Amino acid sequence: MSMKSLKLFLVLLLAAPVSALAQAKLNVAATTEDLASLAREVGGDNVTAIAFSKGYQDPHFVDPKPSFILAVSRADVFIVIGRELEIGWLPPLLSSSRNGKIQQGAKGYLDASLNVRILEIPTGQITRAMGDVHPTGNPHYWLEPGNGRRIAQAIRDKLSEVAPDNAAYFAQRYADFDTRLAAAEKRWDATMAPYKGTKLVTYHRSWPNFMERFGLEVMGYVEPKPGIPPSPSHTLELIQDMKAQGVKLIVVEPYFDLKTPQAIANQVGGGKVLVLAPSVGGAKEATDYIQLFEYDVNLLAGALKQITGK
Repeated sequence: MSMKSLKLFLVLLLAAPVSALAQAKLNVAATTEDLASLAREVGGDNVTAIAFSKGYQDPHFVDPKPSFILAVSRADVFIVIGRELEIGWLPPLLSSSRNGKIQQGAKGYLDASLNVRILEIPTGQITRAMGDVHPTGNPHYWLEPGNGRRIAQAIRDKLSEVAPDNAAYFAQRYADFDTRLAAAEKRWDATMAPYKGTKLVTYHRSWPNFMERFGLEVMGYVEPKPGIPPSPSHTLELIQDMKAQGVKLIVVEPYFDLKTPQAIANQVGGGKVLVLAPSVGGAKEATDYIQLFEYDVNLLAGALKQITGK
């Protein structure tokens, strides 16, 4: 390109309406990598999606950075897990952005929890003595492929609402994702089928949707209560229960200390600690939403095969 042509191009670019430039791609901000991954699946080349919580981090506790405020201020769509998962860090981030388009209740705001299956909704009075209990149910609902499909549907609908001219494109992208997810589900179901009814322990209550989906039973937790560090008395009781029920496997998220789970596994005898990825990016192999389950299912099935001999 000649210097004269380059100057003409720059003049035309600078003269173009800001709205026309902004419409090239939708800026999507999401609180977790899982939501951002699903936004990329549906949005394709028509969106740019970023996440604030990395897959190897505890999404309950995120340290907001100045760059987060800038990203939210530029967002056309903001997607949250909801169910108070982000209650400790999200509200100041939203208010500081001064972006009216993506405030709660606005057109660009999407609470991904509204159309999914939520488990462990508490009944009765909730007090701090119960630990970090979420009053509207367990927020780790994305760890079930059926809920992932419902989240993708909600993202398709939201993107189509914000950018109606691209609705057909978003619908096609969703349909392709749905086809690939359905094929993967058959594979995962077959892989996990031999282990239905197997009991195990998890560190935190991150996995109810995942374990229910694949027919596994969580019989105890390393935490005595959600968000409460393990105590000696609870640890001893858990070891006794695991021995009595013949439970050998402890599933741990990557952001928890392995010292106590490993000590429990050693005391049980033949016990095994397995670190699973709770989100996209929680392991280097978990590069997107489908690969997250591919990684976790294969790793879990391998551990259960060692333990059960099936």
